[in-house]
Amino acid sequence: MTDTIRFPAEWEPQDAILLAWPHAGTDWADRLGEVEETYIALVAAITRFQRVLLCVADDDVEAYARARLASARIDMSRVRFLPVPYNDTWLRDTGPVTLRTGEGFRLLDFRFTGWGGKFEATEDDALVRRLATMGVFTDSTVQTIDFALEGGAIETDGQGTLLTTWKCLRERHPTLTQDELDARLMASLAQDRVLWLRHGYLEGDDTDAHVDTLARFAAPDAIVYQACDDAGDATHYDELRAMGEEIAALRTPDGGSYRMFALPWPRPIHDGDRRLAASYANFLILNDAVLMPGYGDDADERAREVVAAAFPGREIVQIDCRPLIWQNGSLHCLTMQLPAGVLG
Repeated sequence: MTDTIRFPAEWEPQDAILLAWPHAGTDWADRLGEVEETYIALVAAITRFQRVLLCVADDDVEAYARARLASARIDMSRVRFLPVPYNDTWLRDTGPVTLRTGEGFRLLDFRFTGWGGKFEATEDDALVRRLATMGVFTDSTVQTIDFALEGGAIETDGQGTLLTTWKCLRERHPTLTQDELDARLMASLAQDRVLWLRHGYLEGDDTDAHVDTLARFAAPDAIVYQACDDAGDATHYDELRAMGEEIAALRTPDGGSYRMFALPWPRPIHDGDRRLAASYANFLILNDAVLMPGYGDDADERAREVVAAAFPGREIVQIDCRPLIWQNGSLHCLTMQLPAGVLG
């Protein structure tokens, strides 16, 4: 890892969290009321610790979002509204991946394809450039990279190690070898090495196994991961057990084993005949806190205890994410952190 360019870990100091308000023109339309309540809870939790940059599609959406948030007694001085078009609200995958450089910040604008062409993504693919043109960021340059990559597909320890899944990157780039993918990821993200997980999958996930639903760095030597202890769950038991074994076999740069924190398995949640992708691994690290999903499940409290053990000294705030997984994601998928200094 170079001394002048670095991909900071999520637990490092942040300026703000980037979000986009759901509205009738997004896929949330059929259940807008439910998801708005989750958004209000999410913004309320974030603004206790830092600022929120909230994308809004037009003046009417801004006025409505402002009124809903203010009525919840949220500190509106910590919310900045950004008028910009977007197809969807999953900003983990469409927001900027930010590197620190000797001169400031480099905002990486990877190609966003709607998770491999599954959904329309023209507006989302232009989001980073539009925000930069609006003057949102300071001491920064935008680097457009013609390589399909979503923020939810990658985890960094902040010290040059990247964690990702073979299934997702292989789906996006079927003609590239692992060595070629290693080279592209290390060069664009200023990483020294890439750790690959070849197992791990959640039914209902349409991202092709994003790592942020499966395994997350909690420190340079610690990984929190979603486990499954239900041997009767034919879809997940073997896959997640094999993923746990893969993580146990990974080594830190100095040759040591990673400290492992296994998250409990929630009961299946269905929407009609469709099983939803409920994962506790989709947590968001803030300044002095971790926000994590809750699913109204007996395992919620045990999951909170695991996250608390992995992040000592941080407040753990659980948010009901059942409305979010209806659209196959949770709170980390909705958000993108902006490192300290990028907003001036």
